[in-house]
Amino acid sequence: MPSVSHRLYLPGNSPVHRTPAEVKIACATVTVFAVVATPREMFWPFAAYAAGLIALWRVAQIPPRWIAPRLLIELPFVVLAILLPFAAGEPRTTLLGLSLSTTGLYAAWGIIAKGTIGVGISLTVAATTSVRELPAGLSRLRVPGMIITIVVLMLRYVDVIADEAARMRLARVSRGDDPRTIRQIGATARGVGSLFLRSYERGERVHLAMLSRGFTGTMTDFGTPPGTRGQRLLACVPALAAVCVCVGAWVVR
Repeated sequence: MPSVSHRLYLPGNSPVHRTPAEVKIACATVTVFAVVATPREMFWPFAAYAAGLIALWRVAQIPPRWIAPRLLIELPFVVLAILLPFAAGEPRTTLLGLSLSTTGLYAAWGIIAKGTIGVGISLTVAATTSVRELPAGLSRLRVPGMIITIVVLMLRYVDVIADEAARMRLARVSRGDDPRTIRQIGATARGVGSLFLRSYERGERVHLAMLSRGFTGTMTDFGTPPGTRGQRLLACVPALAAVCVCVGAWVVR
């Protein structure tokens, strides 16, 4: 398999990078479930989650300037959360001279806190796991081969499609078009359709090339090491801590 990596991957040799992919995926899933299950009315558990996540970034050598702009992917959910205190019903409270719904405030806090931590966990896994490690990790988790193929090829070719879209936009701009104006919405829609057709045709060509080279429908494990027992146990510590925080939050609620 060629040495390829997605744009979110940060090469490194930290303990998090060396952790087997299947352990990182499983622990991240458990941690996200723990965060989501935490009562939104409590604040200290989310501070504990955030502190643990920041500590994990330090260990993985992921700089904050790399994380911060990528957290903006949750911006649409933040906008929704800001509107909830105004739209929800009784009971209400006054904050900064505004009459806000108490239920809406808790719901907004829950969306922002849980969403931010969840995105941060996902970015941590993406930054420390290369595309080469994914097939072996997912297969050890007993994920169906077709899903593994779809995930790996999606990560491999999403950059190709993005570059194709950038070239199409540059061609439009060089011909005097301005994609930012509402008058060009028709041309933009046709461009999206053209990009879809090109991507579909490219996918067919890639699939035919894979079949001609002996592809059997499952991704090959390219010898990525499964890791030692000590690595696996150490990697489970953050997930176990998150579960303990969640349980503690429900106990003292």
